Amino acid sequence: MANKVLVIYGTVSPNKKSYSKALAARFIKYYQVDNPKDEIIHLDLNEAPMAVKTITRDNFGTFFNTEDADFYINQLKEVQKVIVVCPMNNFNVSGLMKNYLDHVLVADKTFSYKYSKKWGAIGLLPHLKVQILTTQGALFGWYSWGNHTEYLKGTWEFVGASVNQPILVAGTKVAPTSFLTPDELIDQYDEEIQKVVKTF
Repeated sequence: MANKVLVIYGTVSPNKKSYSKALAARFIKYYQVDNPKDEIIHLDLNEAPMAVKTITRDNFGTFFNTEDADFYINQLKEVQKVIVVCPMNNFNVSGLMKNYLDHVLVADKTFSYKYSKKWGAIGLLPHLKVQILTTQGALFGWYSWGNHTEYLKGTWEFVGASVNQPILVAGTKVAPTSFLTPDELIDQYDEEIQKVVKTF
């Protein structure tokens, strides 16, 4: 049976200079070899007006509307797999990705506290399998308070999704890695990508 795979891009870098876009392209290339009948749906958050809307006290009453929240929640309910593509910006996910998550993390739509154990919640998207693809300029562990990969993993698990082994490409702004083109750097992760694809 063919799956629908939603790819969510949260990078603000130009396509040709984006390490996360190069990582995603390589992953998808190998994925399609093994799953040629699956439908790939691309969602570039730069092109989604919703993703530039930040919740404030002035828009709180209208933030979770049909166009900006329900549309994307329903999209998640209609696909079987999600690939989350996101660089680290200022020690966390990009603003685009945060705004997206703020719109789809809605009680009684993607998670619920009803019938859950004390201090817990029930995820309402258990049908999803999620692959997280992240990049960061610093080497892994440089910032003890900044781990956007784990933040994304925990967030998707919170809504009930099964999260495959994430792939993190770190040190993109540290020499000698910083002198490589995105594709040249991703070449160094090629074996890991092929291995992880097999389990997604």
